[in-house]
Amino acid sequence: MEGALESLRRDFAGLRSGRANAALLEPVRVEAYGGEVPLTQVATIAAPEARMLTVQVWDRSLAGLVEKAIRDSGLGLNPAGEGQNIRVPIPQLTEERRNDLAKAAGRYSEGAKIAVRGVRRDGMDKTKGFEKKGEISEDDVKTWSDAIQKLTDQYVKKIDEALSEKEREIKQV
Repeated sequence: MEGALESLRRDFAGLRSGRANAALLEPVRVEAYGGEVPLTQVATIAAPEARMLTVQVWDRSLAGLVEKAIRDSGLGLNPAGEGQNIRVPIPQLTEERRNDLAKAAGRYSEGAKIAVRGVRRDGMDKTKGFEKKGEISEDDVKTWSDAIQKLTDQYVKKIDEALSEKEREIKQV
């Protein structure tokens, strides 16, 4: 369940909130070396200004591919290449774009909730398996099931809190 929450936080880091953040480009994947690799494995990302990201590509031959990957990432960014350095201006978010980002955050949080519920299901199945083998009593199954449900509810609440915080950050002008 903790893994689902951490994954959600990484996903949220990649959503724009108006300020330049190097984590914004971390989900971008570049077609290089015979496959798709994360941008962070072929370049260094920095945020020198509030509205600008810079990407320094280590292999000059990949600069065009990195530009294309950033442009095609669906983040609404338009990179400008200068040799091995790529400047990525961060435009002001429109109301429509803010709403789209809030919806994307909602989709990410729903995915995290599904993952948490999957962990709950696995825990409940194991508990029932122990009961069938005669390793634990019916009372223990009830106690463990209640504990698993309580833990699930705590993580769903944490996911909801993270979502409302991210939505507040996205909608802030």
